[in-house]
Formats: sequence, structure tokens, C-alpha cells
Amino acid sequence: MLKTGALQRAILSSANFSSIATDEKGVIQVFNVGAEHMLGYEAAAVIDRVTPADFSDPQEVILRARALSLEFGTTIEPGFEALVFKASRGIEDIYELTYLRKDGSRLPAVVSVTALHDALGAIIGYLLIGTDNTARKQVDLALQERNRDLRGAKIAAELANQAKSDFLSSMSHELRSPLNAILGFAQLIDSGTPPPTPPQKDSIDQILQAGWYLLELINEILDLALIESGKLSLSPEPVLLAELLAECLAMIEPMSRKAGIDVKLIAPEGPWLVKADRTRLKQVAVNLLSNAVKYNRPHGTVEVRCRVMPGNRIRVSFQDTGEGLGADKLARLFQPFDRLGRETGAEEGTGIGLVVSKRLVELMGGRIGADSVVGVGSLFWIELNATKVVEADTDPIAPFAAPPLAIAADAPAKALRTVLCVEDNPANLLLVGRLLERRPDIRLLSAKDGRRGIEQARAALPDVILMDINLPGISGITALKILAGDPLTRHIPVIALSANAMPKDVASGLAAGFFRYLTKPIKVDEFMATLDLALDTPRPPSRQDLDEAIAP
Repeated sequence: MLKTGALQRAILSSANFSSIATDEKGVIQVFNVGAEHMLGYEAAAVIDRVTPADFSDPQEVILRARALSLEFGTTIEPGFEALVFKASRGIEDIYELTYLRKDGSRLPAVVSVTALHDALGAIIGYLLIGTDNTARKQVDLALQERNRDLRGAKIAAELANQAKSDFLSSMSHELRSPLNAILGFAQLIDSGTPPPTPPQKDSIDQILQAGWYLLELINEILDLALIESGKLSLSPEPVLLAELLAECLAMIEPMSRKAGIDVKLIAPEGPWLVKADRTRLKQVAVNLLSNAVKYNRPHGTVEVRCRVMPGNRIRVSFQDTGEGLGADKLARLFQPFDRLGRETGAEEGTGIGLVVSKRLVELMGGRIGADSVVGVGSLFWIELNATKVVEADTDPIAPFAAPPLAIAADAPAKALRTVLCVEDNPANLLLVGRLLERRPDIRLLSAKDGRRGIEQARAALPDVILMDINLPGISGITALKILAGDPLTRHIPVIALSANAMPKDVASGLAAGFFRYLTKPIKVDEFMATLDLALDTPRPPSRQDLDEAIAP
């Protein structure tokens, strides 16, 4: 008994927590020292006088009563009843509340409410044990402020990324437009009749070399910006390595032949496939191959090999016989704009290609690395995850045999075809005009904005429309939608010819319904091949055909 009495006295005299006991009606019967310290009232002033609800924030009590009413499907009156409702049903409740102290200040607290029973199980009162919750509230507040700051920083970063993306897209457009004229007219002169003289040819080659290099720099900077902003989308698929590498070797063959470098592909032992984005993997392989050729020694070699690695991975290596790299340069290989001391050399380079390649390989779930020996050469490699072999259809496809055409000696000349070019840039329009001057079977019409282009298309019903995207008035995409919604013009193939060359621009253009999406600067061979493809599509019905079709 002495021990029990000592415990009771310790509880009543403890200043670390409040201990408040009430009778069954909620009137306070016990108010310990901790409660006096927390609330600022003396025990004599509250015992047999008030309930704990009198010390609580009334708005919190009302809200708690409403919540309990919804939880139990019965009406709970605000007041002490709201604090003890669960306890009266044998459910101990722990919740946060705000005490109103005698001096008017507010004290956050955590309170546990327990019903007290007599020997027969009847409720004779309630016990409320409370602790000061100020420190926790301060931490919660600090965390909330921190979270707000983080959300604000995230929003600011997203806005900055979007601004950077918009800026880069705009700069890409602005740089590509003059490049289109430079490279387009240079290609035009290079392939003109009569051919340029040897000195002129040298000058044209210099213009083309510098122009394509500048375009490469623009593309690599845009790729790097997209990767760093997390906006580069990839389309992983099974890629047959032998086929892709053969395509890459064919692409760099003119470069290797000019440099006198022998490039060999050691054929893989089997039909190995890797999971990768085909376009981006080809970009990486071409970059590594071109570097192996550029930085090789005269009459050197490049060997491309594939081998299986542990962990179901395949390694593709590119071995050259160049000067090799020391340990200090190897450590700097994948740093942006670092050309490892070759800035003043004869070979052009951006110092970005390897950085972009590394990021692309990593985004495809792979690794990239290099080994090198000074005076012997360098070996660059990429590792990618192998995937299951896709069984190809082995049934041969019969070639399409067109019936021989009997052409009469007096057959009429090839019908004149009409091409409408909707372009507001005079230099770009002049370039298209000069290119089509070489095609006597084509008549060129032009319009300088989208609305005039639509009017011209309805009036002339051209065979093909070349459409810029950024046009005065309405955009090329809006003009395309109007043309597609008109029975007179919906069948005319429309080719986008735009300096908006970001991947998202190309994707949205194709999704909008363009027949093809060509980016500026124009590559003459690609442009002419695409134009021929569009001209070979079934021609739209003539106005007479349409009139007859809708006649009663």
C-alpha cells in the first residue's frame, strides 16, 4: 500500500505531463501539478467547477464532434462529450488538440482519453493524460515550410527547364533558317550544270563542310539539352546488331575512303539482338566509328567486334590504330566540350559527341567505356542488354513484276505536275524554286502565308504542297488541318519543310497528318526523293470529277 500511495503521489506531482480526472459528467476531480504548469490554472480553481472542454479550442471541439458524428452515424454534441465519446464506448482515443491557457496563449498537446470503471463495469469518470506537443508542431511546421520550399524550387526548376527548352527550340529554328540557304545553294551550285571549276569546287566544299559541321554542333547541343532536362524519349526494341553495324559502316564509308582508313566489321557469331532505341544506337555507333576514323593514323585500321559478356549483355567494341590516349586524357573523355587538346588540330569536332553517346547508352540501360595505349591505339566499347532472338519470316518475298509498257513513238510528253510551296522566307522560297527549275515536268506555285496557301491550293489543286510551319497569320499545322477538312484538297499530300527540327516538332507534325516532315537545312537528294514519292501517290480528283460526283 505504501508503494501504491507513493506512485499516486508521483503521478499527481509530476510536471512532465498533465493528469486530469473527471467524474462521469466530465467535471474535473483531479488536476495534477503538470496540468497546472501546462494550463496556468491552480487545481483549486478548476476542481468541481469546469470540464476539460473549457480549456480546448472551441472550433477544434466542433470539428471533432462532426467527425465523430460521421464516424458513428449519430449526433455528437460539441463539448466534453466530443472528447470522451469513444472512451465511453471502451475505445481509448489519442488525438491532438490545442489547449487555451489562462494567460490566453495556445498550447498544442497530445491527449489520451480513457474511461474509468467501477467494480461492476459502470463508467465513473474519465482520465486525460496530456503532453506538450510544441516541439513536434515546430518540427512539423519546419517540414511543411521545407516542403513548400522544395515544391517551389521544383516548380522553378521545371519552369527554367521549359524556358531552356523553348529557347533552344527557338534558337534551333533561327539557326537552321540561314543554314538552309547556305547549304541549299551550295549543294545547288555543286551539282549544277556546267559543273563548277576546280577552284570553285574547293570553295564549295569548304562551305558545305563548315555548314554541315555547324548543323552537327546544333544537333548535339539540342540532344544534350533534351537529355539533361529528361525530355528525350526513347523507343526500346530488339535491334539486330549485324544489320545495324553494317548500316553504320556504309554511312561512314565515304569518310573512311577519303581518309584512307580500312574499316572492318568482324561479323557476330550469331543473330544477336540487343534492346535499344534503334535510331539512337545508330547515332552512338556512327559517332564512335567517325572518331575512330578521324583520329586514326594514315592508312590505319578500325575493327568492329561483338562479344557476349556476363549478365546477358553484348559488348560492341571499336578498335583503332591511332595515337592512343594517356591516363589523364582518358579520365577527361566524357567531359562536355573537352577535345583533349585537339582544339587546334586539323580535325573538326564539337567535344559533345562522346558526352551525348554516354548519356544515350546509359538511358538504354547500357554502359560505355574506353581503353587506350599511347602509340598503339584506342578501344571504345558499349555494352547493352541482350534480348530474345526474333524469328524472321524465312519465306522469300516474290519481287513485284510490273508488266512491260508499250510506249508509242508519238506518245505525249510526261504531264506537267504542279507543286505549291507555302513559305514566307524569300531565300528558302528561292532555293526551292532553283531546285525545281531542274525539273521541267514541275510547275511551281508559291504563297507567303497560310491563308493564301489554302486559297492557292483550292484554286489550283496542286499535286503536292510544301508547307513551312512558322507562317504569318496561321501556322502550317493549322493550314494542314483546314486543307484536310476540305473535300477539294484533303487528298493532296502535304510535305512539311520546316526549321522546327526538335524531335517533338517532327513527331507532332507527323501526328498532325503531314505526308513527310523534312527539316531545314534541306538535303537535296532527300528532298527530291521525298517529292518524287509524293508525286507518285494517287492524284487527287480533278475539279471536274468532283463536280460530276456531287451533281444530282
